[in-house]
Amino acid sequence: MSKPDNNQQEYRRVRTPKKGEIPGVVEQIMGHGKLKVRCADGNLRMTRIPGKMKKRIWIREGDVILVKPWDFQADEKADVIWRYTKTESNWLERKGYLKM
Repeated sequence: MSKPDNNQQEYRRVRTPKKGEIPGVVEQIMGHGKLKVRCADGNLRMTRIPGKMKKRIWIREGDVILVKPWDFQADEKADVIWRYTKTESNWLERKGYLKM
């Protein structure tokens, strides 16, 4: 029996922001699935974590996330749709998607 090859690197495509989506950095965790996020467009938005993400993805202060602003109150509120890993957020910064 051969051992599994642990030297293989796993390549994963980074999810880039689509139209209407804005990357941001978590500034404060408010509780009850709500966060304060400093978005790349300069606004500070109150965001909520949807129910399908609540128990699956844990978000901490300083994490880079992708938010989708609401149709109304777009400058104040948004929904979280993705959390980037440290490697992915470094890639986004190098490519110019994350301008803070």
